[in-house]
Amino acid sequence: MVSKKAAYYSMAIPALLLFFAFHTFPALQGIYYAFTNWDGYSEGYDFIGFKNFINLFQDDNVINSYLFTFKYAIVVTILINVISLLIALGLNSRIKYRNFFRGVYFLPNVLGVLIVSYIFNYLFSNVVPTMGEKLGIEFLSTNILGNEQWAWIGIVIVAVWQGIAFNTILYLSGLQTIPQDIYEASSLDGAGKWQTFWKITFPMISSFFTINMVLAMKGSLMVFDQIVALTGGGPGRATQSIAFLIYQGGFQGGEFAYQSANAVIYFIVIVVISVLQLKFLQKREMEA
Repeated sequence: MVSKKAAYYSMAIPALLLFFAFHTFPALQGIYYAFTNWDGYSEGYDFIGFKNFINLFQDDNVINSYLFTFKYAIVVTILINVISLLIALGLNSRIKYRNFFRGVYFLPNVLGVLIVSYIFNYLFSNVVPTMGEKLGIEFLSTNILGNEQWAWIGIVIVAVWQGIAFNTILYLSGLQTIPQDIYEASSLDGAGKWQTFWKITFPMISSFFTINMVLAMKGSLMVFDQIVALTGGGPGRATQSIAFLIYQGGFQGGEFAYQSANAVIYFIVIVVISVLQLKFLQKREMEA
C-alpha cells in the first residue's frame, strides 16, 4: 500500500504543482493586478481598489464588446446544437457508408481553429466575391468580413462549421444508448416520427443536450481565435469580443490592470451563465 501511494503521489504532485504554477498562480496574480493601475510593463504601480471595476461599467467599448459577444454566443449555441442534432439523427439511421460520414463530419474538430479561420478568411476575401461576381449576386460580390453589419455572420459560419463536429459525436453517443425496443413499441402504438422524436428520442438524450448546450455556450462566450484570424475585431470595433478586447487592451494597449479587472468580471459572468444553464436544463431533465 505504501509503494502504491508513493506511486500515486509521484504522479499527482508534479501535475498539481505545474497546474498551480501555470494556471492558478497567474490567475491569482491577475486578480491582484485588477486592483492596481499597472500598465503591464512599468516597474511601479499603485493600489487603486475597485476603481477599475467601476470604470468598466462606464466604458462604452466594454459594453459593446459584451453585447456583441452575447449576441454571437446565443446564435452560435443555437445553430450548433440544432444542426449537430439533425446530423446525428441522420448518422444514427441505417444509411450506406455510415462510418465514413461519421469520420468526415468529425474532421473539422481535428483541424486547428486558427488554420480553419485563415482558410475561411481567404474564401470570404477572394473565392466568394469572385463567384458572386460571376453569378451576378451583389451580396456575395463583396467581402463579408469588411462589412460592419455582416462581418459577425462570417465568424458565426466558421464557428458553427467547426463546432458541430464535436457536438454531433456527443449526440450520436446519446442516440446509441436508446434501446431499439422502445422505438419498436412506439411504432406498434402508431406513433409518428415527430411524436417519437419529442416523446422518446429527445427526452432520452436530454443529458447530452445539457452538456452540449453548456459547452457550446462557454466556448462561444470565449471566442478569440476566429476573430484574430478573420477580422481582428473589425471593421472598426464591430466584431470585438470580450476575450479579444482583454488581449488587445491588456497586452498591446497598456491596460493590463484594467483588462485584468475585465477578465475577473467576465470569469464571474461565464460561471453564472454556466450554473444557470445547468440548473435550468437539469431541472428540465427531471421533468422529462
